[in-house]
Amino acid sequence: MSAPVTLDVAELRRLVESGTGPRLIDVRTPGEFEAAHIPGSYNVPLDLLREHRDELRHHLDERVVLICRSGQRAGQAERALATAGLPNLRLLAGGMTAWQAAGGSVRHGKPRWDLERQVRLVAGAIVASAVLAGVFYPPVTWLAGLVGAGLVAAALSNTCLLGLLLAKLPYNRGPRATVEAVVAALVDGRG
Repeated sequence: MSAPVTLDVAELRRLVESGTGPRLIDVRTPGEFEAAHIPGSYNVPLDLLREHRDELRHHLDERVVLICRSGQRAGQAERALATAGLPNLRLLAGGMTAWQAAGGSVRHGKPRWDLERQVRLVAGAIVASAVLAGVFYPPVTWLAGLVGAGLVAAALSNTCLLGLLLAKLPYNRGPRATVEAVVAALVDGRG
């Protein structure tokens, strides 16, 4: 399997500003998308995209750029859509992080902490609490070791179970995305 084709921020900005831009598909959670997204992009959360890739494929005939926070989820989306037979897929190199760092146009909504930041908070709080509780009841210290092992596994597999669980919290969900709403937006050109 070949590496996904990326598009850097400067090239995507040039295409968007010229009016010949590709369709922008943001695969982050609705909550992340609501907090900040590239104007004209469509929110198709990764889990929805995976589940309905064959149906969505029929509405994504032209050039598509997949966007997430840093590129990891966009890579997963690219693999899912490529197996459904969709050509001309590109990933925004560095994702929204790179786009915002380069001063790209962003539509802001309700601010939320990034999932990565939430994972660091929860994991750190569990470790600190386990170490403190371990002073009084030493076996609790193993909980800190378990969290550390989970973080190592997350790094090695490039997935994060804690992040997936946190994404399901109401705080992170934002407006619910349905395949019907996504398809209607794609058909109507409402990004």
